[in-house]
Amino acid sequence: MDRTLESLQLVIAQVLPHRDPALVFKDLNVVAILQEFRESKQKQKAVFPSEGIVVYESLSNLGPPVSYITLPGGSCFGNCRSCLSTAEARRDAAKVALINSLFNELPCWRITKEFIMGSVQEAVSSTSGNLKDADDPSTSIGAYYYMLESNIGKTMLEFQELKIVFQLLHWNGSLKALLETVCSWMEVISYYSQYSFDERMRSHMALDIMKEQESPGAISQELQVALRELEEVRKAGQELRFYKEKKEILSLAVSEIYSDRVTFLSGNDQMSLALHGYH
Repeated sequence: MDRTLESLQLVIAQVLPHRDPALVFKDLNVVAILQEFRESKQKQKAVFPSEGIVVYESLSNLGPPVSYITLPGGSCFGNCRSCLSTAEARRDAAKVALINSLFNELPCWRITKEFIMGSVQEAVSSTSGNLKDADDPSTSIGAYYYMLESNIGKTMLEFQELKIVFQLLHWNGSLKALLETVCSWMEVISYYSQYSFDERMRSHMALDIMKEQESPGAISQELQVALRELEEVRKAGQELRFYKEKKEILSLAVSEIYSDRVTFLSGNDQMSLALHGYH
């Protein structure tokens, strides 16, 4: 633990040389420190300014304020403590995001040969696969190995951005549909490695869910489950992208169904819907 703390302080000294490493996490202006850190990383990578933007989202209409922070690349974090104000929730979320960003700079958070072997062995033990499957890209273990190999040298958060896309494709059934056609695992991985998860992909996934689920109530129930999962993971201080994207996709699907139904309602039915909600 002491070595990890020393490593983190070294990272802070390198990226934020005018900051005292011992006081960074105690500073109430942690939002500004996070922005400063991301801007420093942006200059190192020479990316466009728009690619280095930190996005903040605050919710305060249901219970204690909740704040989400999405970092460049898509990693998302939220406040893990119950906060009394939106400002306090934003500071707490910024602290979680900053800690994870700093850990991401450590050498042990990069994809290495040793990490790949350990991850593949862990995947084999948790499935009915075989270690020999790693040499066969047509298997799920082989595809996972190929995906890790393709990202060797990248950080955990960078790899997680690609991994989350495949988690979402698996969740909504798109991955299975692709593999049942002429697409191979390697082709799917190569294709989606070139694209970031954006509004267009969310819309496509929402449409897929609407086609598969004939009952609007079933989608609403799944949305409630996704909201509970998101809250649990946020309070645990973990990365939220997968759970937040699930919530966004399901919310979009419910919204589309709601708007379609409203179109065909009479004036009295619209009033009833507004008063009692859609079930």
